[in-house]
Amino acid sequence: MSADAPQPRRVALSTLTTLKVGGEAEVWTVDDEAELRAATAEDYYVLGGGSNLLVGDEALYARVVRLGPSFATPGALGNGVDVWLGAATRVPGLVRRAAHAGLSGLEGLLGVPAQLGGAVVMNAGTRFGCLADTLQEVELMVEGRVERLPADALGLGYRHSRLPAGAVVMRARLRLTPSTTARVQSLMAEVDAARKGQPKVKSAGCAFKNPPGDSAGRLIDAAGCKGLRVGDAMVSVEHANFVVNLGNASTSDVLALLSAVRERVGERLELEWRRWGLPGGDQPHTGWKRTPEAADERSQRGE
Repeated sequence: MSADAPQPRRVALSTLTTLKVGGEAEVWTVDDEAELRAATAEDYYVLGGGSNLLVGDEALYARVVRLGPSFATPGALGNGVDVWLGAATRVPGLVRRAAHAGLSGLEGLLGVPAQLGGAVVMNAGTRFGCLADTLQEVELMVEGRVERLPADALGLGYRHSRLPAGAVVMRARLRLTPSTTARVQSLMAEVDAARKGQPKVKSAGCAFKNPPGDSAGRLIDAAGCKGLRVGDAMVSVEHANFVVNLGNASTSDVLALLSAVRERVGERLELEWRRWGLPGGDQPHTGWKRTPEAADERSQRGE
């Protein structure tokens, strides 16, 4: 292992995801660009805050890459209307710090339990706003190279983006709007009031995307699914579009519960969560050493 390579360790992903399910993986926590480049040389997944994610019960064959504390920007924003922030920055703390500084634009992300990088990838938000409202530019690691792209090149949509294949968000530039702490906190209070029905126990966030013109939570509630349970996985009695872990749920329990919900609702519901190590789920990114370009370079060097 090279001097730039971080030390991987075997970790149960149930300890790193907000739903608290998932098998083991080799986890690489990186603290600078050189370590990130080394970690993404072979096939990998990228883990942020662990929300909006369902991981299979079996061990993953691909490594899992996490950004370490050096990729976070924990300090005060001051009057940073146009500011670069590290991708490991926690969104809940960022929202609070923006309010304290009297900067508006992030209120719609109140309660989103994500890191900034994951919020970019998912264009995280609520019905009150999303990250695309403030995102201007991103700095990425793509196939071992650092690139910058403007937000309008990312294909941002409802809980969706089209980043380059295998891209890892390292930093994001946000443009916030000068306001006052009182005004921002008033807007946050509106968002918080709308969240009062959300569960406070282990959850991955909203399970299904809202279909056009309707609410997934309303459809699931109307089908009588609140309280529906498989093992320790249960449809929240507080908000029907949340699946909660009552203590010892497995991914198999969660999948069986999601299937039962879809059957009762009787119409197609699209899962909002990403899925690792599951049939039809997200495939790991191809490590840059395995790309055709890297193979050509090695061939030219006679390797």
